[in-house]
Amino acid sequence: MNPPRIKDNSRIGRKELFEVKGIVERIADKTVEQLEKEGVFVFPELIKNSGDLDKDQKILQSENGCFRTGNVMGFLGLGDERLIIKSRFGEDNDYFFAYLLNKVVDFPNFVDLKTGADSEDVLFDYLLFLFPYYLKAAMRKGLFKEYIRREYNDSDPKGTIDVSRHIKLNTPFVGNIAYSRREFSFDNSLTELIRHTAEYIKVKPYGNRLLFGAKDEVKLIVSATPGYSVRDRQKIIYENKKNAVRHSYFKEYRSLQRLCLLILSRQKHRVGLGGRQIYGVLFDGAWLWEEYVFTLIKDRFYHPMNKIGRYAQALFDGKVGPIYPDFLSKNAEPRIVADAKYKPMENISGRDYLQILAYMFRFDSKSGCFLYPEAECAGDFKKLRLNRGSTFEDNVAPRDDVILIKRGLKVPASAASYDDFAEKMSESEREFKKIFFG
Repeated sequence: MNPPRIKDNSRIGRKELFEVKGIVERIADKTVEQLEKEGVFVFPELIKNSGDLDKDQKILQSENGCFRTGNVMGFLGLGDERLIIKSRFGEDNDYFFAYLLNKVVDFPNFVDLKTGADSEDVLFDYLLFLFPYYLKAAMRKGLFKEYIRREYNDSDPKGTIDVSRHIKLNTPFVGNIAYSRREFSFDNSLTELIRHTAEYIKVKPYGNRLLFGAKDEVKLIVSATPGYSVRDRQKIIYENKKNAVRHSYFKEYRSLQRLCLLILSRQKHRVGLGGRQIYGVLFDGAWLWEEYVFTLIKDRFYHPMNKIGRYAQALFDGKVGPIYPDFLSKNAEPRIVADAKYKPMENISGRDYLQILAYMFRFDSKSGCFLYPEAECAGDFKKLRLNRGSTFEDNVAPRDDVILIKRGLKVPASAASYDDFAEKMSESEREFKKIFFG
């Protein structure tokens, strides 16, 4: 039986989820942060720093006898139950989600939310496909290096003598001394874990193709782990479970460590830790959309990155009130402030307006844009003019000099294949970019 598939940013009747009532009971009205702590892998992982995927966002939120989904897509499992959350675009094949993953995270094109006989294979593929991305992100900090204790037995002791081992190894005495010492080394339990994961992926039918995008990083890991032995895999897994990376500077390595443990633990155990353990992989659709839009307009726009705290702008002097507008035009005359929104056009309102107007005021901008994905059959353009005056003086009138535009990118409603979908998306992208590039 195929598992239920629900869509993001949609209302779901409770009856539609009867087959997965166990999952519903575990995730309904729970925040993404809570699910992450229970073992669900969330991408990008550090949700507390992600502007759109709020740590308090809920996967399924109760609403008037139904449920409302948010910006999250992915896969969840509990016991024999499976639930897929796909994008709201497309029916049978979720090519749009696959397209975003391919453009932003460089996932292989054959990613497909349709499940086969073993739904957990889909989850496991997601974990494998994320490995190159997390590896490259971690190794931007350089190879991980830490103190480890190594044992020696030679005639030139440079550490703490190990009496019991010395007696065992050097009786009768032949000139060697058994000792140990702490060394700062690249060949440690974490780099060994990464090496084991890379070697495990290599033997997959698509392994070499998958690792090609991170071939330089994999080569560095291989050269840094001369002590690698496949027979040590379970010992390395145990050491990493016992010694998680904790220093905040190496948070990317902490994420990579967790991913590697999930991948390697799959060899002998199910991904979930027991029949009542909720597990899965969830993707932040809002983050994917924002990063995808940047690939289209990066020649004309700056992109402050709130997730990693880079290129923060300040509302006030003294660096007070850091803000992160999604996109800020490089051309100051006229300056354009653009905000990526994954939700439908009719849901862009209220706080969204206040936020972009604050950004426009801060950067002396008279032009603002909301950029969102839209179904092919829907309207893709709406122009709003800021009001002046007030109802108290009965003089409210639209201004001609401050404009806010809602601009959608058309997502193809149907496609014969992924390649066909990608070709149609390319045409939509060309139309979408005309608003900035003419």
